[in-house]
Amino acid sequence: MDKLMSEENKSLNFLEHIIEEDLANGMSKEQLHFRFPPEPNGYLHIGHTKAIGISFGLGEKYNAPVNLRFDDTNPAKEEQEYVDAIKRDIKWLGYNWANECYSSDYFQQLYDWAVLLIKDGKAYVDSQTSEEMRIQKGTPTEAGTNSPFRDRSVEENLELFQGMKEGKFKEGEHVLRAKIDMSSPNMLMRDPLMYRIMYKSHHRTGDEWCIYPMYDWTHGESDYIEQISHSLCSLEFKPHRELYNWFRDNVYNYSSCKLPLPPKQREFSRLNLSYTIMSKRKLLKLVEEGIVSGWDDPRMPTISGLRRRGYTPASIRSFVETVGVSKRENVIDVALLEFKIREDLNKTANRVMAVLDPVKVVITNYPEGKEEMLQAENNQEDESAGFREVPFSRELYIEKEDFREEANKKFFRLKLGKEVRLKNAYIIKAESCTKDADGNVIEIQCTYDELSKSGSGTPESTRRVKGTLHWVSVKHAVKAEVRAYDRLFLDEAPDAHKDKDYMEFINPNSLEIIEAFVEPSLQSAKIGERFQFQRLGYFNVDDDATPEKLVFNKTVGLRDSWGGKN
Repeated sequence: MDKLMSEENKSLNFLEHIIEEDLANGMSKEQLHFRFPPEPNGYLHIGHTKAIGISFGLGEKYNAPVNLRFDDTNPAKEEQEYVDAIKRDIKWLGYNWANECYSSDYFQQLYDWAVLLIKDGKAYVDSQTSEEMRIQKGTPTEAGTNSPFRDRSVEENLELFQGMKEGKFKEGEHVLRAKIDMSSPNMLMRDPLMYRIMYKSHHRTGDEWCIYPMYDWTHGESDYIEQISHSLCSLEFKPHRELYNWFRDNVYNYSSCKLPLPPKQREFSRLNLSYTIMSKRKLLKLVEEGIVSGWDDPRMPTISGLRRRGYTPASIRSFVETVGVSKRENVIDVALLEFKIREDLNKTANRVMAVLDPVKVVITNYPEGKEEMLQAENNQEDESAGFREVPFSRELYIEKEDFREEANKKFFRLKLGKEVRLKNAYIIKAESCTKDADGNVIEIQCTYDELSKSGSGTPESTRRVKGTLHWVSVKHAVKAEVRAYDRLFLDEAPDAHKDKDYMEFINPNSLEIIEAFVEPSLQSAKIGERFQFQRLGYFNVDDDATPEKLVFNKTVGLRDSWGGKN
């Protein structure tokens, strides 16, 4: 039994170890409460999926509630559009929150607590300029100096703070600071800002407030109000933990109605992905400058972009689970994310045929006017997927790259005098070809073996040839727009260069618009449906598609094609 418990403990990540220790030390399971606290100043991206997976995953593991709390304290950057997008993305990933909360719900309580800190001599109104405050704050190796306004009387501070709230001062004229220690080695403890004046309309509170609390003051106290047991955040907030605890302990001590559970902040490494940027500010610049079509552009690392490109919730969750929980920062190869979507779609996506760069094939010995419906398996990985019918006729489209007049022995596709099998159809042999004035092949004349039809049961139907090609009947082909996406950045770490701007690494060929031909079964495909275009990759129906115009996005190729470019 002890050995079994030991093995279970080994499988726990370090956050689960912390929780298990807290439970062993007297915390009840009923006290466990987690939260995911995004700021609604942009769309969620792949980097957020780790934090989402950790918080909601712990909620599932311990059957504990998880709050979705919007850290909405900066009306200059936050919008209802972002709130709605965040909720939509989390639901799409398959997670449900217990309570929908907003930091703005607590503005009055935060203000009241700030007044208590002023009365206790632990906060003061500073009237320096931002530049003066920056200079007097010191450096990591030199202590800061006290503000000339640090020793204002409690009465004066209360009057000024009330005036700030009532809109009597200009932006930047005053701020409220905590009075801690200007010589602290942790610069975040050197009298941090708690409130600033901002005349911006808030997406929820309108113009009710003209002072807004800073992140460090708001965050921990919101955790305290909601009785969050474990406040989990990424490693860049580790230096903030000391300040988090200072605010938490003072509110706990001075609150007239003490809540039973002081929250605990713990940090994990964030998710960094190669060939990707994770800054919402930088992603917004891509949108504003028209580099991409919007936050949900399929080249964007946003959850909305990934969804539109054809990624599945299961593939993203599997990716996050594989990445795991760690204390050390590292960069995950984007190839792992691409592997995960291939792995998922291989099991779930129906196989169809599409030709992206067509050349016509005429089967000269196939009867003119004849058409037949051939049976094709939808997904060999899923027996329940069944079969579909694909029309076959005398004239077909194949990919241009699948034909050469002459080729070496390693070329197993169509070449003059040689045979290939058409998928689910017949064996054909290239006899001749027709070229245009520039020497480009525009038609290939072939013959077919009538007895070689796949599944017909004849000895010829099982005859082996080395190449198998996909195709589409010319008469029955449906035109479609295919958007073939490549990585948006050419550099593995586009925002890690001190001497270059990340915009310099934009891939000018990250999107190619192709007029393709697809088999007629796709005429009724619905927005969001995912398919494997045989031999080409995985594609899904884009939001822009209409009954009159099919539009497909390339989600990912069948194999990693990027490796050969490096």
